[in-house]
Amino acid sequence: MRMLIGGAWVESHGTIPVHDPYTNEVVDTVPRGTAGDVDRAVGAAVEGFAVNRRLSTGERARILLRAAELLEARQEEFALTIAREGSKTIREARKEAYRCTRTLRISGEEATRLHGETLAFDQQKGSENRRGYFFRQPIGVVAAITPFNDPLNLVAHKVGPAVAGGNAVVVKPATVTPLSALKLAELLQEAGLPPGVLNVVTGPGAELGHALAADPRVRMVSFTGGVAAGLEVARAAGLKKLGMELGSNSPVLVLDDCDLDAAVESCVSGAFWAAGQNCIGVQRLYVQEGVFEAFRAAFVARTLRYKVGPKLDEDCDMGPLITEAEARRVEAWVEEARTAGATVECGHRREGAVYWPTVLTGVPDDARVGCDEVFGPVVSLWPIADLDEGIARANAVDFGLHAAVFTGSLASAMRAVEELEAGGVMVNDSTDYRVDGMPFGGIKRSGLGREGIRFALQEMTEPKTVCFNL
Repeated sequence: MRMLIGGAWVESHGTIPVHDPYTNEVVDTVPRGTAGDVDRAVGAAVEGFAVNRRLSTGERARILLRAAELLEARQEEFALTIAREGSKTIREARKEAYRCTRTLRISGEEATRLHGETLAFDQQKGSENRRGYFFRQPIGVVAAITPFNDPLNLVAHKVGPAVAGGNAVVVKPATVTPLSALKLAELLQEAGLPPGVLNVVTGPGAELGHALAADPRVRMVSFTGGVAAGLEVARAAGLKKLGMELGSNSPVLVLDDCDLDAAVESCVSGAFWAAGQNCIGVQRLYVQEGVFEAFRAAFVARTLRYKVGPKLDEDCDMGPLITEAEARRVEAWVEEARTAGATVECGHRREGAVYWPTVLTGVPDDARVGCDEVFGPVVSLWPIADLDEGIARANAVDFGLHAAVFTGSLASAMRAVEELEAGGVMVNDSTDYRVDGMPFGGIKRSGLGREGIRFALQEMTEPKTVCFNL
């Protein structure tokens, strides 16, 4: 496949192979873009912005809704691309393709709901004859730097609201999973998006991401990825808007009055979805002492039933990590915890890029699997005396994206909602629960700003005040 710059599909000076992480087969190749390609893409986006800002909200909505219709008709094709280039099983990939149709559709709907309001200028003495209002206008060129774990829907989460708000976008997809982003760009072209409004450059993240973030013509950088890369982007960006989703190590509290079977089922899925490469995946489980042994036994038994293997098989539950290097890293983190005294309840087995679902107990609090983001299929269980201890331990890390609590008590649920330090708290669902219209983002090192279409649209537009002196 080729890159999209200014409405044209172009090549560059070299290519990058895209590998299926399970078979290591080459799925396709993409251009190895350069800083010069980024410069051209941003220039095209400047021109595209001049076009899109003048489109009516109705026209932007029609383009996005048409794209949703086209994607709905091609679900299996897109799901296969997601599964081949990334870690997801075909069933997981189908869910992502479906969610992307929702993201595009909501973006189209929200394009017509971007409202301002009237302002009471006469509140101030001497302004009795003034009347006015504010409305929202597009911010300009948005740089979207996206990760590998949701290679289609997370691109749409940046492109959809940016287009809906009248902006232009340059997307730099993850180097290992660029195909879904390119296919989405093709789809939006087919839906009638004008040239230059969406541009996609592929290539090394360090080179292209830095050039994109640092370009003064870019007015906002929307980044999803790790903390270290996020800090580099922030340093390069300078004086421009930043939207950052930087991951987490999500905690779940399991209290002794909950539906234990439901909690086990939800948390196993939440821990091992997409091989655990999920910013809101369950990583830390704090279980009340009275049910800890029952929960541990049931959780391990359910984990052992997970079918790991060829991700295109309909009955496969979990595929590989994105690369063998990532699987080796996760393996090393678990071995480090085991050496420090943790007990491996199941898993801790690797073959190439595949690392089996792993459950740990007795993990020291300072082990990386306990206090950092594993981003792999590893979950740790600890007993807690009560809700107080659970909240304190859940909050004791420098992340705060999602948290969750399982309980039959409304009072306990409300207390957890109030006191857990996170951008979202799920009650009787795992931390992995998300719908595409909700505000999504975190506190502490988990990021800045909020995604979710309506909320991203606010981030990607600015208020302009108008005052009439009558």
